[in-house]
Amino acid sequence: MIFLFTDFGAADVYAGQVRARLLRELTLPVPIIDLLHDAPAFDACAGAHLLCALSQQFEPSDVCLAVVDPGVGSARDAVAVKAAGCWYLGPDNGVLSVVAARTQDASCYSIRAPNLRLSASFHGRDLFAPVAAQLARNDASVLIPKQRLEVEFPAADIARIIYIDHYGNAMTGLRASDSATQGRLRVAGMTLSHARTFSAVATGELFWYTNSIGLVEIACNKASAAALLGLTIGAAAEWC
Repeated sequence: MIFLFTDFGAADVYAGQVRARLLRELTLPVPIIDLLHDAPAFDACAGAHLLCALSQQFEPSDVCLAVVDPGVGSARDAVAVKAAGCWYLGPDNGVLSVVAARTQDASCYSIRAPNLRLSASFHGRDLFAPVAAQLARNDASVLIPKQRLEVEFPAADIARIIYIDHYGNAMTGLRASDSATQGRLRVAGMTLSHARTFSAVATGELFWYTNSIGLVEIACNKASAAALLGLTIGAAAEWC
């Protein structure tokens, strides 16, 4: 499969162009999955932690095009990371670095594809999509081994909000564990207790829970936790 993870926005013109380029480049049918097109805009660090959590569903030989790229058109490198048998493609701005840091024996590569005609501002379509198609065909000829990524975020959890869904649930960069269920979370001046799921609390009650990709998530039963708490991407969420 080829997974698409971007901050392009699902309603804008960009994601469709990437899919079209992939389909033109592929020689055999390969499923293309829109994993997320609303990753936090311009925020490579939040995207890196969110991508790493979502990557648990990937299998060896899958390819993930991960583009959160405010530096598109600059001197930043275009890179590929192979981790747990999967390929990840994106800019060398840290968006791939958490996956690389948390995977034993991950390998890094620079992308060198001089025959591709690139626009100044849309490397997702013009560079990463055709290279993703090549990797899906088991052709890694455009990759040159690279000792390490130039921008590396730490592998440790980050105690802040990294994504807010349309329900108003706020995912944090904290990975949950069985022992954490006894902990309390401090966010926006409030202390929240754990609940297993929404129906375990009263309507309108705020709580935190372990979401389906293993992250600590702030929620409210039948209401928007983000609206009630005034949460935005980057807001602190810390154990207390």
